[in-house]
Amino acid sequence: MAIVAASMDATVGLIANPASGKDIRRLVAHGSVFDNNEKVNIVRRVLLGLEAAGVKEVLYMPDYFGIVRRALNGVKLSLELRPLDMAIRSSQDDSTEAARLLAEAGVACIVTLGGDGTNRAVAKGSVSVPFMPISTGTNNVFPFMVEGTLAGLAAGVIATGAVPMEETTFPTNRLDILFDGEARDMALVDIAVYDDAFVGSRAVWDMNKVREIFVAQAAPNNMGLSSIGGCLYCSQLDGHRGTHIRLASAGESQVLEVTAPVAPGLVRPVRVSSFRLLEVGDEVAIDLVPSVLALDGEREIEVGRKQKVSVRFSDQGPRVVDVNRALQAATRRSYFSPCDVEQADGRQCLLAQMGVCLTPCSEC
Repeated sequence: MAIVAASMDATVGLIANPASGKDIRRLVAHGSVFDNNEKVNIVRRVLLGLEAAGVKEVLYMPDYFGIVRRALNGVKLSLELRPLDMAIRSSQDDSTEAARLLAEAGVACIVTLGGDGTNRAVAKGSVSVPFMPISTGTNNVFPFMVEGTLAGLAAGVIATGAVPMEETTFPTNRLDILFDGEARDMALVDIAVYDDAFVGSRAVWDMNKVREIFVAQAAPNNMGLSSIGGCLYCSQLDGHRGTHIRLASAGESQVLEVTAPVAPGLVRPVRVSSFRLLEVGDEVAIDLVPSVLALDGEREIEVGRKQKVSVRFSDQGPRVVDVNRALQAATRRSYFSPCDVEQADGRQCLLAQMGVCLTPCSEC
């Protein structure tokens, strides 16, 4: 594949979570298992795509399984791969630390393999670098299913500067968790207020204990709690607003019932007592104490009786690569089929002769 000269500092970050796709929802629902060998195969194709797009260097998060190291078996790459100098704790903190280090290193794009929880952990480390999120988790609202080769090509054309970032990435929202007015954590997709005192099993699957839901990205075709917001506001959501939903208690009679896919293979009726749209900057206090906050599908934060906690809707989520737009923009600029006027001996290049040159140069 012929490409034009790449930027000399075209560097991409890579974070592959070996723990994604293996939580309790494989037992209580019907989520598929994404084993690490398949992640190795995906990473191998990502690297080949990055190289073909002209990327010169990849910095990656080391992990206990050695996903990237195994991906190098059987392939020869000209790009340089370097592991980040960091301790491995085998927790979500690894992804957060890796993202922070990648942003400090000046990478132009971060490719992630994981689900909503993985990308949340990465966003806690940095939202300044655009994400190319490949879905290998359970609830996959933030990341999406994309072939690894195409993901690598798309991330590559952005990293090399071949296409403008504003044209080929899109902004996302987030939900900030505030304790006494100070931001302490965040979620990229949704926050559930869980009627329990302790975290316990992290995954959210028992809807009887969910009391409130905050949604940053609501759509009826989402998987998980954010689908409830999509069912309620399908015609009014434009990507710039969120939702706040209160679920009905057992004794309430004036309720709205919606049917939503709350987990893989689990389509359940959900009883809603009230709901509202959230504008950027809107802040809602958590009244249920004690309780547990589940962030992007996993219980994370215990709220004590004397703690003042609120959720604020923000438009400061990370930018995300649009694979189709990135590759279309690169093609319009003849990135994968450049004119070579120096070897044309004054004649038109082949694309111009064929009448399909999308960006004719002045020499032609």
